[in-house]
Amino acid sequence: MRAARTAANRARMLEAARELFTAHGYTATTMKAIAERAGMAVQTLYFTFATKRAILSELLDVEIAGDAEPVATLDRPWVAAAVAAPPAEQLRLQVAAAGEILERVTPLLEAVRSAAANDPEIAELWRTNIEQRRTVQLRLAEALAAKTALRGGMDASRAADIALAVLAPETYHLLVGERGWSAGQWREWAVDALTRQLLD
Repeated sequence: MRAARTAANRARMLEAARELFTAHGYTATTMKAIAERAGMAVQTLYFTFATKRAILSELLDVEIAGDAEPVATLDRPWVAAAVAAPPAEQLRLQVAAAGEILERVTPLLEAVRSAAANDPEIAELWRTNIEQRRTVQLRLAEALAAKTALRGGMDASRAADIALAVLAPETYHLLVGERGWSAGQWREWAVDALTRQLLD
């Protein structure tokens, strides 16, 4: 009972932080404001997370995963399904999974990217996020290259860089957030772009 209540309180604090970070930015959001939005004492917030950066870091992990389970992205079922699929289907599965993740996490990543310009700790968090996304794309590119020749004889590293750019939160934000594309239109474009760029 107590563990469930603690988990619920933690989730409430994270949700309050997500709302404030995406609405007002990371820098402008205070620990006091997060505590008030969550309906908690600020001391409880500090006891649970210690720092605002720790809240942001955990929130990113939860938003990317879609849950609070301690399962790495590369160990998620969608990755195994993509790796096992034929080349064209792999790309469709990659884009579908990326679309679900980006729909959740892009507003938060925009807050991180904005704060990174003036906050070295957040800049490090942003770089780490890029490196993590690159690691996932490299694993998928290696699986793709093991199944079929890549366009123009490119290697898996170059293929991973291309996928990293096509499936970047900045690109998703530009097309869906700024230009008004639907999530479905973005998926169609991303599948087409990756197919043309990666498959021979």
